[in-house]
Amino acid sequence: MAKKAVASMQKGEGRSFAKVIKMVKSPKTGAYVFQEEIVHNERVKDYFTK
Repeated sequence: MAKKAVASMQKGEGRSFAKVIKMVKSPKTGAYVFQEEIVHNERVKDYFTK
């Protein structure tokens, strides 16, 4: 059953998105926090320049 779900995700638009993880310093505590988002492949560089 898992093979069928994985195979269906590889077709179409599933490959045009990427999961990006950005490390951001919290202004409240000063500790680093990880932000995760799913972004279109064309906007990955824009996400990290913000």
